[in-house]
Amino acid sequence: MNTSFLDAALATAQLLIGLAIVCSSIRLVLGPRAQDRVLSVDTLYVNAVLLFLTHGLRTGNPYVFESALVIAVLGFASTAALARFLLRGEVIE
Repeated sequence: MNTSFLDAALATAQLLIGLAIVCSSIRLVLGPRAQDRVLSVDTLYVNAVLLFLTHGLRTGNPYVFESALVIAVLGFASTAALARFLLRGEVIE
């Protein structure tokens, strides 16, 4: 595969993932309910993982992949904790 095509594809992917992060951040701020905010946080961490992975593919830095794994684990734990608090009705707004 041509290297310049791969770089262009990864740059385009990073741009689109950045746009998805902006859209998710807007939903986080404007979300009318707590459930919308939890879903936007979940989407934010998934997009952050994807952004880290595309950056790691572009640079070839192996530490970026480890950071993406840490973000994924912490994001899952935070989403599970927020969902548990929403089910109990103990979310302070």
